Amino acid sequence: MPKDKREAVYTVPLGRVYWGRRSNRAARAVRYLRRFIARHFGVDEDDVIIYNEVNEYIWSRGIEKPPRRITVKAVKDPETGTVKVLLVRAKKAAAGGQASSG
Repeated sequence: MPKDKREAVYTVPLGRVYWGRRSNRAARAVRYLRRFIARHFGVDEDDVIIYNEVNEYIWSRGIEKPPRRITVKAVKDPETGTVKVLLVRAKKAAAGGQASSG
């Protein structure tokens, strides 16, 4: 089954990285994200380019507490075969708005 996707948006569950030691969870989350995208696009892990904003978001709370899930957009370049991973920002202020009393 060929995997000829051009782009896709994924919500990657990073809860599995919490199973091991606390001391390197963020690094493990980056490796897990790279493996996840490579598996879903049918490319080698070396062909996955994680943008700096994704890396900074994973590391934003430190090495011990990466986010439990992350929403990313993956875009595959058909010429080179590399997959670029971009961060998708969900607007939390609109989703967690004020409850109406009435």
